Amino acid sequence: MSAPHARDHVASRPTWRCRACGVVWPCSAAKVRLLAEYRGNTPGLMVYLVTLREEATAQLAELNPSTPLPDLHRRFTDWVRVRST
Repeated sequence: MSAPHARDHVASRPTWRCRACGVVWPCSAAKVRLLAEYRGNTPGLMVYLVTLREEATAQLAELNPSTPLPDLHRRFTDWVRVRST
């Protein structure tokens, strides 16, 4: 398996900014990629994103202990549409 290409829109830890475009991750391009990868598996996508959100929470709190954390729930999971049954 090869290392992520520099233009891949992946998170740079511990800052949780996109390696390709520099904005907070998940950026728009990462969201599109994740939706495509998890098409038909919204529960799997949500589990993955919640896991990453918890990792980001711990890393960002350690990186800047005196700074309040941004709204990571909104950033990591609120953008995923969940269909009601």
